[in-house]
Amino acid sequence: MELNQLLTVAIFLCAIGLVISGVIEVVVAAFLGVLGMVVVGSMSEVEAFRAVEWNVICILVGIWTIALYFAKTGIPEWLAARALRYSKGRIAVFCVLLGCIAGVLSMFIDNVVVILMMAPVVFHITRRAKLSSFPFLIFIGLCSNFYGTALLLGDLPPQMLHGVSGIEFLGFIWHSGRPSSFIILSIVFFTVVGLFSIRFKKVYGGEVIGKGEVQGLLSEEHIKDKRFAYIVLGTFFATILAMSLREWIGVKLGFIALSGAAFLILLIEIVRRPLKMEVTDLEKILSEFDWRAIFFYILLFALVGGLEHSGIIKAMADAFVPIIKKNYILGASLVYWVTTPIVGIVEHDAYILTFLYVFRDLQMYYGINPWPLYWAMLWAGTLGSNLTIAGALALLVALNLSQREDGRKISLREFLSYSVPYVIYSHIICFILALFVWIIPLAP
Repeated sequence: MELNQLLTVAIFLCAIGLVISGVIEVVVAAFLGVLGMVVVGSMSEVEAFRAVEWNVICILVGIWTIALYFAKTGIPEWLAARALRYSKGRIAVFCVLLGCIAGVLSMFIDNVVVILMMAPVVFHITRRAKLSSFPFLIFIGLCSNFYGTALLLGDLPPQMLHGVSGIEFLGFIWHSGRPSSFIILSIVFFTVVGLFSIRFKKVYGGEVIGKGEVQGLLSEEHIKDKRFAYIVLGTFFATILAMSLREWIGVKLGFIALSGAAFLILLIEIVRRPLKMEVTDLEKILSEFDWRAIFFYILLFALVGGLEHSGIIKAMADAFVPIIKKNYILGASLVYWVTTPIVGIVEHDAYILTFLYVFRDLQMYYGINPWPLYWAMLWAGTLGSNLTIAGALALLVALNLSQREDGRKISLREFLSYSVPYVIYSHIICFILALFVWIIPLAP
């Protein structure tokens, strides 16, 4: 390896190390990494800019904007109230239903936003029933972080796969003549939820929330302005439909997402005063936007771009060739199981993005089918990030909110008692499906 490549790897590892440790702000750490690569000649400033998948960034900004408006409609609270009614106040059933709602929402909305939307509902119930909020919030966090990879919109890893491979929205449902992310992860998700329902029944037994508390929540008017809710939902579904038809529309997904967000903002600003709608101001929506995350993702693409321009990605692909060619099934399985513990303690987005480029180069230079490797990386990378708060921001948010609400520190042992079984269940089931649906059938 040449000196320039060694310096590039060192800068990349230092930057990611600073991101993981939290010694300095993650955006500053990533920026220093990009700056260091430019200084040592790994890439020019223009190449750093071009390395960013701006289409992916536009998808994030557009869908996130619509999601923030969606959070203001009261629909999440309404869904939680329906879950409480269906559960008939049974705590174990209610907890499981909240996890299902969080998982489904996370297919279209960022998992952190899902947690922030559902936390007030959880607190409302746990305060009245005098319960700890931690089991509810951690389960919501695990479910939302898991299911966000099922479709293209919910989380960054599937959007990165779109940027690297060009896979479209419908490709996450059916691809290469076989079921892909949505179908595979749906089977895994509801199986894991079923296994956790057994656990919650053991923990809470037949405990029931009092009828007064149930009726109190059900009697509240959650959707305060139905016209606003209809506008947001209509725009949301129209945007998703347009994104699913991108191949026929002929424009980038990022353009569709931004157009949907712009249309929603414009429509609301036009009709809010004549219709006297109860709507949060645009300034308030923008203030709630996680610009820190957006800038971090931009810099993350640039960091990985430095590895690519300096030849590191190609060198990593070369190293994989002997393993994959000798035994494709073993190689894909190693990708899956080696990824799991790594992403549990490191920033999984950077890891996933780096190896997506590696597998793309395996196809480009050696003609090796990358799709079983893509899916193994994507699924293991997302599911494994549920292991610790270092792997998933959603779990950190859930932990912080529950500690603040419960007024106590959640021990690592208590946290792992939820995260470890969740990861083990999901990984074993997902690997079996991936092996027989994707890896073995497509092995050379």
